Amino acid sequence: MCKIKNWVIDEKKHVRFCRDWNEKEIDVLNKHLFLTSKPMIYLVNLSEKDYIRKKNKWLAKIKEWVDKHDPGALVIPFSGGVELKFQDMSDEEKQKYLEENKTQSVLTKIIKSGYAALLLEYFFTAGPDEVRAWTIRKGTKAPQAAGKIHTDFEKGFIMAEVMKFEDFKEGGTESAVKAAGKYRQLGRNYIVEDGDIIFFKFNTPQQPKKK
Repeated sequence: MCKIKNWVIDEKKHVRFCRDWNEKEIDVLNKHLFLTSKPMIYLVNLSEKDYIRKKNKWLAKIKEWVDKHDPGALVIPFSGGVELKFQDMSDEEKQKYLEENKTQSVLTKIIKSGYAALLLEYFFTAGPDEVRAWTIRKGTKAPQAAGKIHTDFEKGFIMAEVMKFEDFKEGGTESAVKAAGKYRQLGRNYIVEDGDIIFFKFNTPQQPKKK
């Protein structure tokens, strides 16, 4: 804790900027969840007018400050007013607005950048009634990903049947993906990838017998 105090309070530096934390120190840091240990993305909220014309007198100064104090951090200009407008528009109205003003929404970019900064990704499950996206950390293996849906899926994991979203988009149906040889059956060591569409097979754990 003395090293952390010296780094954060005395030297006034963010925890994430120190490159020589050892494993024991990292365990301590993880327990305390210091805000400055988190990756940063800087969102600069512009007026609708400035956002559309891509000009603002403060934007360059903000970028300069970020580059100096947080090198490599992402700066994303956006307009809360514009994004709010989109919420009340139909798809046709939104598309017309984008074309007329030669601009675009950055909401998707903000979400994807946030996921990437936090080392998160998602996989899909799909059935007749619904499609769901599940958030996991990068590097998660198939049984642990299954456990995000239900603990029984992880305990009784047999295999993961996987197809890539791009393959499904190209083929149009699950049958087409299978016909193209791109539908795979994978075991417990498979590391789930961003955008995987997965059907998990598992054994239902046996309930303990009542005495």
